[in-house]
Amino acid sequence: MSMNARWTWSARPAVASLGAGWRRVAVTVRQDPEQLLRDQAAHDVIVASQLDHGAKAGHWRLVRSLDMLGVQRDGRCELWGWGPMEVSVEGLVSVEGLLAEFERHLRVERDLSPHTVRAYLGDVGSLIGHLEDAGAGLAGLDIGMLREWLGDQHGAGKSRATLARRAACARVFTAFCHRRGWLADDPGLLLGSPKGGRSLPVVLDQEEARAALNVPAPDDPKGLRDQAVLEVLYATGIRVSELCGLDVDDVDRDRRTLRVLGKGRKERVVPFGLPALRALDAWCIRGRPLLIREGTGPALFLGTRGGRLDQTTVRRIVHTRLTETGTTDLSPHGLRHTAATHLLEGGADLRSVQEILGHASLGTTQIYTHVSIDRLHTAYRQAHPRA
Repeated sequence: MSMNARWTWSARPAVASLGAGWRRVAVTVRQDPEQLLRDQAAHDVIVASQLDHGAKAGHWRLVRSLDMLGVQRDGRCELWGWGPMEVSVEGLVSVEGLLAEFERHLRVERDLSPHTVRAYLGDVGSLIGHLEDAGAGLAGLDIGMLREWLGDQHGAGKSRATLARRAACARVFTAFCHRRGWLADDPGLLLGSPKGGRSLPVVLDQEEARAALNVPAPDDPKGLRDQAVLEVLYATGIRVSELCGLDVDDVDRDRRTLRVLGKGRKERVVPFGLPALRALDAWCIRGRPLLIREGTGPALFLGTRGGRLDQTTVRRIVHTRLTETGTTDLSPHGLRHTAATHLLEGGADLRSVQEILGHASLGTTQIYTHVSIDRLHTAYRQAHPRA
């Protein structure tokens, strides 16, 4: 079957079969007919057929669309051609169109974060490349093809965590295609996930944290902002994306809490201490007003041009301060790990730490108990004479 685009999917016809001779017939295709016209230079539709009595397959040509409906809704098209067969019209879609639809599904229907959407689109792009290398279309995406793709990833040296994420992405993608009617079955249901190996996060000890934070901040907008960013990250353990998303009204000074919008748009309230409060007051009173420009919104932390502070700048703030103080160089997420570890070391229970960090699963939080125990063993071996 020759086609002008790389991907196809089938839809049930409006009639079950056609007789011999030239005929016109209205069929239902699961694609915007206008897109079908754009994707085919010659406006040809090749009809996959189950032959009756050994007759040759017919050739059908798109005449016109009867209803101009949107993508993912049934559209009526009129074809003419010849051939005794059961009709299964295949609409055409480009790889770019497929990825665009999947991106819309992730962003709008599943409400995933931009970072997750980018990662999933990259994974699906890799899977599509594997299918093209194998000479298969979307209909050829089965459990064997999925396992072969993951096997290639493993052979390329991808980590178990990456393989687990790509397996999860593949399941989301095949379920999406199955619900759209592009796959007859969902092969992702048969796909297992490799267990991701979990290494202990690198964290600052309490002396290193104090050394990094007890640096006198320059009394200018940038210095006051950077100090407030560092204090809030360490005091609350929030993610860098959550910090950048904070608005002024999210700070409750009286209760010393932040209203944080986390993953999956789940809102939680996170407490913070007096040092973070003092740093926030200094920033909001003496720093932030000097960076406000026309069009500046309600963002708590601002960049030098008056817009919302971006994640890259936050990473640079953390890296610069830790380098200057000679402590272990970490990312903002490293400060999140550090805050959680110090909470547990100070006697906080695991459930409270889970709620502060916004973890959906307690198992995710338990990694910090291993960090604390590991540090306890290290201190024991260094201090006990019979260790």
